[in-house]
Amino acid sequence: MKRTVLITGATSGIGEACARKFAEGGYKLIITARRADKLNALKAELEAQGAEVQTLVFDVRDAAAAKEAMQQVETVDVLINNAGLALGLEKEYEGNLEDWNVMIDTNVKGLLTMTRLVVPGMVERNQGHVINIGSVAGDAAYAGGNVYCATKAAVKAITDGLRIDVAESAVRVTNIKPGLVETNFSNIRFHGDTERADNVYKGIKPLTGEDIADVAFYAASAPAHVQIAEVLVLATHQASGSVIHREK
Repeated sequence: MKRTVLITGATSGIGEACARKFAEGGYKLIITARRADKLNALKAELEAQGAEVQTLVFDVRDAAAAKEAMQQVETVDVLINNAGLALGLEKEYEGNLEDWNVMIDTNVKGLLTMTRLVVPGMVERNQGHVINIGSVAGDAAYAGGNVYCATKAAVKAITDGLRIDVAESAVRVTNIKPGLVETNFSNIRFHGDTERADNVYKGIKPLTGEDIADVAFYAASAPAHVQIAEVLVLATHQASGSVIHREK
């Protein structure tokens, strides 16, 4: 019987790469995102390759919509809480309140909503795996990162707390903390300023969404008695969230 993976924010970046990787690995997919057109395009592509795909259109910030959508889901073996974003790089005292709300509602509250909706079933069946996509930004703040770093520090604490709460069960919990990953992450952070976004990756070969998907699949594929609790994944010339060597 095929195992089922549910991936939030599945239409781009790490989420899309996870969808492709787990499809290749023989999983049934449940992919979620806000835009039906992108979800349907990815569904059609993966189904043409032989995957079984279910789509759910909702914003993780909307708990009521998430709850309604999840009524269509029977069983989730692996939950990948991937939906997340960064907005702005201003000093904290100059930050945009709306940007803060979007980051907190998506990165923290959205992750909690999905966890609350999925994990009780895992505990009841005494099997399952939650993989949260955190960030190196959750280990230490960097200039301009303030609130984004705080949300990813929250992801670490929430992940650690969940692991404690399900320790008496066979449910596994993983926090994957990427460094520089070249996706549309920076383009979103800078509100569509492509030139500024491109400069984030200038002078260094960054990670790709596929690199992080490989780690997620490895964690999910480990023997049942092995729990990959936390993985920090950095580009070779990145030492931390703020220390990066760039070729000139």
